[in-house]
Amino acid sequence: MNSQFKKGALELIVLLIIKRDDQYGYSLVQNISRHMSIAEGTVYPLLRRLVKNGELTTYYQPSSEGPARKYYKVTDQGNDRLADLLHEWRSFSSIVEIFIKESEWND
Repeated sequence: MNSQFKKGALELIVLLIIKRDDQYGYSLVQNISRHMSIAEGTVYPLLRRLVKNGELTTYYQPSSEGPARKYYKVTDQGNDRLADLLHEWRSFSSIVEIFIKESEWND
């Protein structure tokens, strides 16, 4: 998959996953990796930015496999951002579909 496509959609994907269920960093990377390849180093700066912007909050939870894990949770502001991103994505993808249909491109 084109890396620019991934980069453009990653914030939306991260918010969608964390909205469904609070995540710690590694589990988030694993969830994304089920459908596309991604480097851990791509996700952590995004998580830091989302926390800094107030769209995610963090808390620690004990782990039976080592030290406590830092979990990420979507805030009300994050829910608003997610709604905006979903609207933008749907508008963008429908416009791209129009161009694909107009080009008469067939698989």
